[in-house]
Amino acid sequence: MTIEPIDAYFTATVASLVAPGSGDAPALDVPNPLPLFDAQLGSRHLDLAARWLRSQGQGFYTIGSSGHEGNAAVAAALRPTDPALLHYRSGGFYLARAAQVDGSDPLRDVVLGLVAATAEPISGGRHKVFGRHDLNIIPQTSTIASHLPRSVGVAFSVARTRKLGVACPWPEDAVTVCSFGDASANHSTTVGAVNAALHAAYQGLPMPLLLVCEDNGIGISTPTPRGWIARAYGDREGLQYFAADGCDLVDAVETARAAADWVRRVRQPAFLHLRTVRLMGHAGSDYEQAYRRPADIVADYERDPVLNTARILVAHGILTPEQVLQRYEGKRAEVMDLAREIGDCPQLDSATAVMQPLRETLDEARSVCDVALGEPGGPPLTLALAINRALQEVLQAHPEAIVFGEDIARKGGVYGATRGLQAAAGPARVFDTLLDEQTILGLALGAGVSGLMPIPEIQYLAYLHNAADQIRGEGATLQFFSNRQYRNPMVVRIAGYGYQKGFGGHFHNDDSVAAIRDIPGVVIASPARPDDAAAMLHTCVSVAKTTGVVCIYLEPIALYHSKDLYADGDEQWLAAYPQQPVRVGTARTYGDGADLTILTFANGLWMSLRVAARLERAGIAARVVDLRWLSPLPIEDMLREADATGRVLIVDETRRTGGVGEGVLAELADHGFTGRVQRVSSADSFIPLGDAALEVLLSEDTIEAAAVKLVGEPA
Repeated sequence: MTIEPIDAYFTATVASLVAPGSGDAPALDVPNPLPLFDAQLGSRHLDLAARWLRSQGQGFYTIGSSGHEGNAAVAAALRPTDPALLHYRSGGFYLARAAQVDGSDPLRDVVLGLVAATAEPISGGRHKVFGRHDLNIIPQTSTIASHLPRSVGVAFSVARTRKLGVACPWPEDAVTVCSFGDASANHSTTVGAVNAALHAAYQGLPMPLLLVCEDNGIGISTPTPRGWIARAYGDREGLQYFAADGCDLVDAVETARAAADWVRRVRQPAFLHLRTVRLMGHAGSDYEQAYRRPADIVADYERDPVLNTARILVAHGILTPEQVLQRYEGKRAEVMDLAREIGDCPQLDSATAVMQPLRETLDEARSVCDVALGEPGGPPLTLALAINRALQEVLQAHPEAIVFGEDIARKGGVYGATRGLQAAAGPARVFDTLLDEQTILGLALGAGVSGLMPIPEIQYLAYLHNAADQIRGEGATLQFFSNRQYRNPMVVRIAGYGYQKGFGGHFHNDDSVAAIRDIPGVVIASPARPDDAAAMLHTCVSVAKTTGVVCIYLEPIALYHSKDLYADGDEQWLAAYPQQPVRVGTARTYGDGADLTILTFANGLWMSLRVAARLERAGIAARVVDLRWLSPLPIEDMLREADATGRVLIVDETRRTGGVGEGVLAELADHGFTGRVQRVSSADSFIPLGDAALEVLLSEDTIEAAAVKLVGEPA
């Protein structure tokens, strides 16, 4: 086994220490220092074992916590019931938190994660994360700073659940802790999350959030300017700042305790600046000498928090140098025994096994049929009014439901879809947010994992791309990386697509859905008709609540207030409130024409029904199929209707490249459809302002021409 220089340095330095005489040092003002030292030792030897496992071809993760072991002090300052979202270098915290809870075997947990073993208790071998449900540690992936918006949502929800009388997994006085690195502190996600926390606190909202910046002074190979973190966060009005030397256990414990107590008492955000040091490089594959001088690397050995804790324990007569080394080597033996034992543990060995959480979630979503709708009938409704009524019913039926976003409360949304909801349900359940999509989705993620049923609105589809990673990297992955132990149910309403009249341009007309269609495990609803919109919204809420799935609900802006279909004044686009629910992944067919099947959705349905009427007058009988669900696609219904005519025209208003039509075409081919297929779509273009948009958006003329040509060709 290769001896790491920091390992040899620790042993040699401790061996040279001299134990003090009786009464030479005052009592150590840290309760139970030995368990904290054990957590630090465990974290260090897990890092060493990770590199050994990698050298044996058995380990797959070597980003370690060496130099950051002082974060064990933060765990000591908190309670095991405080929700934690941890940086990937917070190994000391994880072990110290686990020591506070009976029945946990954290060393085994981490080693199982290093070798991607199926027995690993949080992700089942899908990723190496710090997380356990019984420790209230919500697992996070390694995306830089992506967990901070969720932490704001968790902190917000601690009080909001009580206000609404909803059960919450966290105690009433809980402190949410979120750790991250100094490089992450510069990421726009961090800046936005801190701003959101301060924005909430400024308005008097409880925000019990402890932000812990583990500042080792370098991001992979890029140095953080000396003093920058203190300059950027040390004097922010509304953000209480605490600074501690994370390499000094006494200072770290005392400061972390003060910070945690302040947040618990005041219920406002605080920033704990924990100065650390990075030892053994960024990861096992990192050749640190390529960007750091050897003398600087060696100089950091003196700041080693494990070594400094050993010095403190020896100086205060708690352990002799020999006892420190015995403890150090004993922990090495314990961890290495686990590494040798676990190195050959079974790993996920099939796509089915890897995807099990995703498959279970979607299978459950498809099977949900117990969806309670409101009273059916009544006057015919537009799409916007149907959505509004469904939201009112959801708020009445689900006390944990909250609706929020930009301009959705007093204004009632840009298009009136949420008008009157705040007056009916109150400002605690329907409220405006600041204009930041990362914050909106992060708030939803934190609320969902805290017992609420969030229904956030993204004002325009184009705005989603500012924050898509909150769905891709955080929301959709939570069940995957926690083996469904943690869930963040949510229904994200998004106004989208093109064809707005008199208003628009690129940021208000967007037909790109590729960024969400390839996210595993999400449900994407895309209603067109008012009755479907109401029924599908109810379904999405029930599915999210039942299975924890993230539902994305795409609303076609151009159809919000449409009344007519074939001619002005015919009011054929209005519909009565629905009587029956709509299951996930089921289509709706209009007509029974035997000549052509048109597969479409959203604005494409409105255009295709109009085209079908013209085709009928020309002697061509078409059936029009509204897909309704873009993920999962209604494959069974698609194939049945395609086989009925043998000719399929895919009418796709999204872009030709990366659009929905590509997926529909692929599914038809993969499932053995042998008839003729043609696809029409919008161009691979951004949508310009004014009538020029019609030059790149799919048109009825294009649909009709393609249909006539397809039917005219032999089957």
